[in-house]
Amino acid sequence: MGLRDIGLILFFAAIIALLGLVPPLHHPMLGGVPVTAQGMGVTLAGILIGSRKGAVAAIVFLVAVAFGFPLLAGGRGGLSVFTGPTAGFLFAFPLAAFITGVLFQSLSWRMGGFLAAFLAAFVGGYVVLNLIGIPVMAWLTDKTVRQAVEIAAGLLPGGLIKALGTAIIVYLVAGLEPVGRR
Repeated sequence: MGLRDIGLILFFAAIIALLGLVPPLHHPMLGGVPVTAQGMGVTLAGILIGSRKGAVAAIVFLVAVAFGFPLLAGGRGGLSVFTGPTAGFLFAFPLAAFITGVLFQSLSWRMGGFLAAFLAAFVGGYVVLNLIGIPVMAWLTDKTVRQAVEIAAGLLPGGLIKALGTAIIVYLVAGLEPVGRR
């Protein structure tokens, strides 16, 4: 791994952190899990710098949070965030970035880059995060898995908006083709 790769990893870890400045949306029906923009940073990393480097950027971000830097939405940080209702979602960040990057690479040659980015960001940023976040939230908050799934369903509109935002940013930054290659 060269200096350029290290710089890209640090840059995208910083983007994930900067998206924590966007105020989180709290709603009582979401069981303490805020809707934040940080998942979008994770999917952007997976798509724009690749699956492996994107996952490493997410890990770097989580290490900084663990060391107490208040980088999570709402100014949270420290080890305690890894034992609260959002812990599973946080632990899923590296896997979400990795899967988003892999999906984008496999889909982008079959369809337009915009649609590939949207689908990859939705799967990585909503499906993967919830597959890990829901059971961990249920376990840590003494909710049933069904209750946790109902909470996650409330996160669906935010997941779709973040996937669309990711696709738009990737389209603008990378100059992707809007329709499939012929």
